[in-house]
Amino acid sequence: MGVAVYDTYVRKKDSTVMHFDILVPDTLTNKETIYGFGREYLKSKGQEGQALSAQECSFCHVEQPTPEMAAAIARQGYYIIEMQGCQ
Repeated sequence: MGVAVYDTYVRKKDSTVMHFDILVPDTLTNKETIYGFGREYLKSKGQEGQALSAQECSFCHVEQPTPEMAAAIARQGYYIIEMQGCQ
């Protein structure tokens, strides 16, 4: 299984930027589903309601998942890699 990586930058409520990747099965192409995963993650970080669309989230590449990534995707449909400003 390959995973599609969506590079995501979201302006937080305090105006700083969160940078994270949303990883989904490469067979998943429904953008609204992918954005929904991002919104779910944002909610878990206390950032619900922040804009998340094609302007903030774009396809980057396909890669092979690690066992941890594959397990999370099997369990919840996606995996998040926190890059910057996600604390």
